[in-house]
Amino acid sequence: MIPRVLTADLLTRLERSPAVALLGPRQVGKTTMALHVAEHWPKGYSYLDLERPADIRRLEDADSYLRAQGPRLVILDEVHRMPELMPILRGVIDERRRQGIATGQFLLLGSASLDLVRHADESLAGRLSHCELGGVCVDEAAAAGMQPDRLWFRGGFPESLLAEDDSSATQWCDDLVRSYLERDIPMFAPRLPRETLRRLWTMVAYSSGSLLNASRFAANLGVSPPTIDRYLDLLTDLGLLRRLEPWFPNLTTRVTKSPKMYVRDTGLLHSLLEVRNERSLRGHPSVGASFESMCVESLIQAMPGSHPYFYRTARGDEIDLVMTVGGRPSLGIEIKLSSSSAPSPGFYRGCDSLGIEQRYLVHGGSADLEPYERNGVTVAHIGAIVAALR
Repeated sequence: MIPRVLTADLLTRLERSPAVALLGPRQVGKTTMALHVAEHWPKGYSYLDLERPADIRRLEDADSYLRAQGPRLVILDEVHRMPELMPILRGVIDERRRQGIATGQFLLLGSASLDLVRHADESLAGRLSHCELGGVCVDEAAAAGMQPDRLWFRGGFPESLLAEDDSSATQWCDDLVRSYLERDIPMFAPRLPRETLRRLWTMVAYSSGSLLNASRFAANLGVSPPTIDRYLDLLTDLGLLRRLEPWFPNLTTRVTKSPKMYVRDTGLLHSLLEVRNERSLRGHPSVGASFESMCVESLIQAMPGSHPYFYRTARGDEIDLVMTVGGRPSLGIEIKLSSSSAPSPGFYRGCDSLGIEQRYLVHGGSADLEPYERNGVTVAHIGAIVAALR
């Protein structure tokens, strides 16, 4: 098991809220984390997997069953498959509150945020706390004795990261992509032909880190732009894509208004790009975009209380990642694969325009290179910057 930083936050939320929703893509480690926390829960726990017929039968009279669990923590896995449970949970939570059990009642695990959040917000307003578990981060991998390049190539899914070799990791990612195409995605939306959906996902992979152009995708696939938008939203809600919105300052400068799209996990990204080993990755045309995808995910995880954006203007001012706190830009990051790269003039102009004082250049060189300052910009390996931001 790879220790996850989010474990402490999950415990804190359970100690403060009657119900907590732990969201994230399938196989990212939600169940492992939940059971690890539950094993040390002082009042005991019950675990139900809503993909198992035997556990579903227990909930045929869900109200009676859940009330009978008493003060124990009840873990409901894949809860998005039974949204009709949400009104029942509300009644159980309120009854337990009257009995003096105010916190730590339910832990809801979901691999699809759209269904869970919609029904939960309707029924569990003021009773539910949300947290998201992403892939293994750079510092978490390092703490487990893994090199950053291994995380970069294999991605952050624990099964892939802990595989015997790169070939086994690649096969696992291929199987996960197929599982999503055949099972998970059709469950939530009118079905596109599987090959059309794979082509869409692959097109996003080849343009990962670029501005979204849904019209071009639609023209290439022979479907309407609204259909493309619907499936991109679905892939985003499943935790497979990240839509990074542009930051709009109150300036007269013309800024880019289209979002960027990323394949969040680089293991899945390389599967879609048919990159089979680290050597071929280094020579692939998408190597820079792949490195940027890994960095963006790790950096966002390292600052959970902030909101991520990017910034780009018509004259070439650009910041790859702008982190805002309290609605104000507080940190600007430029991402370069080469350790010998210098911050671009557009990065300096962008930071000056937004009044950003904390400036970083993330590079993909050796992790042994010490961070250093260059004209007000901290230049360091991704692992060092993630550790600093934690």
